[in-house]
Amino acid sequence: MNLFDIIGPVMIGPSSSHTAGAVRLGNMARNILGEEPRRARIIVYNSFAKTGRGHGTDKALIAGLLGFAPDDERIKTSFEEAGKRGLVYELVAGEDDDSLHPNTALFALEGATRKTEVMGCSIGGGRVKITAVDGFEVDFSGEYPTIITVHRDRPGIVARVTTHLAEKGFNIARMRVSRKTKGEKALMIIETDEPLPEGIKEVLASIEDICRVLLILPV
Repeated sequence: MNLFDIIGPVMIGPSSSHTAGAVRLGNMARNILGEEPRRARIIVYNSFAKTGRGHGTDKALIAGLLGFAPDDERIKTSFEEAGKRGLVYELVAGEDDDSLHPNTALFALEGATRKTEVMGCSIGGGRVKITAVDGFEVDFSGEYPTIITVHRDRPGIVARVTTHLAEKGFNIARMRVSRKTKGEKALMIIETDEPLPEGIKEVLASIEDICRVLLILPV
């Protein structure tokens, strides 16, 4: 544990877990959607559901969906800002679930052309963890440049992607592949030590059997 974990980041609000972490969760969900969200349904669980409003978690989650930083003064007026941008949202308190982290939120987002469902939790000190994307189990923090691919579950796909990254000088910090059914769609998460250059998305998307590529910058 470091000092940042204890005192938390520079932020607006009383709690790094309930405010700064919530803003980052919203930002991560927005980035995974890959476009401006138009509709959002957010289910909050456990501690988020019980004390979130008093700690400003509700406003922080919406602020993150709008792309605000944890120290942005507009967090306090994020509901009004959402109205200005045409974001229609619903915040719902879910039932207690001991299988989930105390500070968990589930986002169901719609943009102009895409939909996504993202689950994540705020784990303290403003840090977060994404645990599910569109029903796939994942585990990444948003602290590293991150590549997400949706691909057909075929032999050699993972090797082609990682070989290309190695040839370009990328060092993979963490990687995880998740699938629901053998031979159907799978999801791969790659966190890299190096920043992601322009053009990498298009190059990876051109690989056969890659259906979608997302680049997530650190938040």
